[in-house]
Amino acid sequence: MPAQEIPKTQKAAVIESHDKPVEIKEISVPQPGPEDVLVKIEYTGVCHTDLHAAEGDWPIPTKLPLVGGHEGAGKVVALGSNVKGLKIGDSVGIVWLHSACLTCEYCIEGRETVCMQQQNSGYSVDGTFQEYCVARASHVARIPDNLPLNEAAPILCAGVTVYKGLKETEVRAGQFVTIVGAGGGLGHLAVQYAKAMGMNVIAVDTGDDKKKLCTQDLGAEYFIDFMKDDVVAEVKRITNGGSHGVLLLSPAEKPFQQAVDYTRRWGTVACIALPAGATGSFPVFDLVLQRLTIRGSIVGNRQDLIEALDFAARGKVKCYYKTLQLEDLPQVYKDMHDGKIAGRIVLDLCKH
Repeated sequence: MPAQEIPKTQKAAVIESHDKPVEIKEISVPQPGPEDVLVKIEYTGVCHTDLHAAEGDWPIPTKLPLVGGHEGAGKVVALGSNVKGLKIGDSVGIVWLHSACLTCEYCIEGRETVCMQQQNSGYSVDGTFQEYCVARASHVARIPDNLPLNEAAPILCAGVTVYKGLKETEVRAGQFVTIVGAGGGLGHLAVQYAKAMGMNVIAVDTGDDKKKLCTQDLGAEYFIDFMKDDVVAEVKRITNGGSHGVLLLSPAEKPFQQAVDYTRRWGTVACIALPAGATGSFPVFDLVLQRLTIRGSIVGNRQDLIEALDFAARGKVKCYYKTLQLEDLPQVYKDMHDGKIAGRIVLDLCKH
């Protein structure tokens, strides 16, 4: 699309204040800086982090007014003067990590997700709930040509987050990983990544529908219903001693307290979910003598993103999602707040 065809204004979902609902309104199309690209958004996923940004309930403040969203897939329509390696028409993804300094010790070691100077899409800079979005060229994802943009969108946060978390468990092919919250928007992707990586999956969730999804549809070898079963006892029974790794995706405190009790000696618990106000405790004696590891995991770096998208492009991972419109976002937030969202929501901006 030539630059002259880019409109001056666009539709966007804007948060003016955390005590007011998100509004769909007309705003100016942003202009890319020298290091940026302008992306015409075709599809964008909705993440639970977007709800936190809208409600302002995390201890790190957002910018205001704010356009949320950080799972945006679209086409490059304008290039900053210093941008190299991208061209008009390229398919790219806009992700949580808008930018990092690239010079601190964390960035140099490939740990840019903890860079102290990072900026985050849909949080500290405007994100993808708009027709046109500015992104830092160094941090956009290159979407493989054979991966449709609507299928790529959820991988840009949900997919790479669980993929990185599984890597952090250090579980090898043939070993057991227990995925808590396996039937949810993140969890159903985690089951698929774990299977593609050769792991034996124990899915923990509740309900017959999620049992069917995890086992029959996605291939998890075992399902534990936490409302009916003793999770600790069942994991130990299945694994003959404990799971090699645990991935915590449930936004509740209890799973964090339980995980150490069913982790195998020398095993690792990777924490991803952020239940509000939750705390974790563990028996220090067991932690030391069993040489257990408990670690946090947040999204992934640029190489993790390349790998996560490649799994999807090769058909190993596929997100279960429902397609809605940008105008539906206020209701999506309400349903998400009430716990009524099943799977993932992808907004279709192609008609805007």
